[in-house]
Amino acid sequence: MAEFDYKQELTKVPHEPGVYRYFDATGEVIYVGKAKDLKNRVSSYFTNSKQHDRKTLRLVSQIRKIEFTIVHTEFDALLLENQLIKRYQPKFNILLRDDKTYPFVCVTNENFPRVITTRRVDRKLGTFYGPFANLKPMYTVLDMFSQLFTIRTCNYNLSPENVATGKFKVCLEYHIGNCKGPCEGKQPEADYDKDIEQVHHILKGNLKPAQEYFKARMVEAANDLAFEQAQQYKEKMDVLQRFQSKSTVVNPKIADADVFSIASDESAAYINFMKVVNGTIVQAHTVEVKKKLDETDSDLLAMLIVEFREQYGSQAKEIITNIPLDVDLQAEITIPQIGDKKKLLDMSLKNVLYFRRERQDRAAAEATANASKKDRVLIRLKQDLQLKSLPNRIECFDNSNIQGTNPVSAMVCFIDGKPANKEYRHFSIKTVVGPNDFASMYEVVTRRYTRVLDEQSGLPDLIVIDGGKGQLSAACEALKALDLYGKIPIIGIAKRLEEIYFPEDSLPLYIDKKSESLKLIQRIRDEAHRFAITYHRDKRSRNSLISELENVEGIGKKTAAKLLKHFKGVTKIREASFDEVAEVVGKDRATKLKEYFDAIEQ
Repeated sequence: MAEFDYKQELTKVPHEPGVYRYFDATGEVIYVGKAKDLKNRVSSYFTNSKQHDRKTLRLVSQIRKIEFTIVHTEFDALLLENQLIKRYQPKFNILLRDDKTYPFVCVTNENFPRVITTRRVDRKLGTFYGPFANLKPMYTVLDMFSQLFTIRTCNYNLSPENVATGKFKVCLEYHIGNCKGPCEGKQPEADYDKDIEQVHHILKGNLKPAQEYFKARMVEAANDLAFEQAQQYKEKMDVLQRFQSKSTVVNPKIADADVFSIASDESAAYINFMKVVNGTIVQAHTVEVKKKLDETDSDLLAMLIVEFREQYGSQAKEIITNIPLDVDLQAEITIPQIGDKKKLLDMSLKNVLYFRRERQDRAAAEATANASKKDRVLIRLKQDLQLKSLPNRIECFDNSNIQGTNPVSAMVCFIDGKPANKEYRHFSIKTVVGPNDFASMYEVVTRRYTRVLDEQSGLPDLIVIDGGKGQLSAACEALKALDLYGKIPIIGIAKRLEEIYFPEDSLPLYIDKKSESLKLIQRIRDEAHRFAITYHRDKRSRNSLISELENVEGIGKKTAAKLLKHFKGVTKIREASFDEVAEVVGKDRATKLKEYFDAIEQ
């Protein structure tokens, strides 16, 4: 195919509503889209490249030909787009399909129609109802039909000629009362069709005609003193009543409506559809749609509304949704704020959110099952703490002081669930006087991340504070001062009940005590505590040695620290030769040190 000149192609595109198709170098359709104004929409792909995401840029790079079809209205464009996506299955479109994986109930077009289930939709065969995403409601309806009507189950061709010539004989179904024998002419076709008419009403969600039908026949039988037959019709009315009581009745005043709600994330959208007939929910279906080009919720929902209404044969004049739609769908669009319609929308949204969570949990579980133990624990921790990304680098802070002396803090770092000892840091508290854990935490968090920002050494994926709400609040204040609050997830873990605290949330999270994620947090917290305690003890020991050396005339804190740093202890200073000590502090102080140790030994 020749080099693509998009500017030349754009001169051919009109300012009209329609559908456009993009082809690649092989001549394959790679994208189908609709537009109120074809010229503006198609031009935007080539003239606003800086605003496009990576997927859209990849699409544009593959376009080698543009075709378009002008239509009368935007709704016509929606319908045509729907059909073309099903036909071509372009790789950059979300894929719509004729939902053949779900069964339908079909009332056949033949003499003495049958009621059958099928996954193959051929409108020539009869009238189709569905699809039924959940099989239980479908079989409940079919079971009710077997109780209410005597519908044949055979597949004979019961043409008038075949029945008149006696081609077929009644079967066991006739003898046990489930069929009235139309194959032998024992039931008139007009009488049979009255039952089929009620089947159509019920499958459309309209029970009232069927109730009136059985009531009239019950009264008729009673008037003819056929009380046993009247009782049978009464029982059929009771079956209908029980079925209706199990249906989700919203409000009869709502009449017919289609309810749609959508929730989405970066990679997928989740759409719930509920079909309401005479105030009763007769169909419900939730789907997941994988995004291809960062489509907006309104575009996705408009597309799925057309798809669902076609599949379920809905012509309801009202569409209830949770987001505004800037498209003519040939129905009234309602976003209710109060009342029964709002309750109906809330029910739909609850279903879609539950479905999304279930799918995400399933995906996470599959990922967990396929991951190594390290990845599994981090994935679980991400779920438990509702983090946006995997906490590969975790830093934990702990304070340590005994009776208010020598306050210190420590930070330990775990990378991929394992301790990274070279990243550990300890802090001597500089700005806080006395035992003040909150102020100490503020100081060390500030010092740590000021240095990280200066050195650009990389921020952690999660910060853990050993302590409750007080220490956590102090750490959050430090992050706010550095403009890092909200950019790094941070939690506090209290020791008493191992509860997890989140910023600005008074209610803690209790993770299952057997959970691997809690055990990882505990391990990190314990390691921070150990590292802080060790440093605290070293500092106390070092301070006591410095105090001892300060007893020597002419030896101050700085000189004592210098000696300890060089010789690593008082014993080694005592055992060192005069020249070795003099080399560090000079002959005069070396003489005084030797005299001091000699006096102690005597």
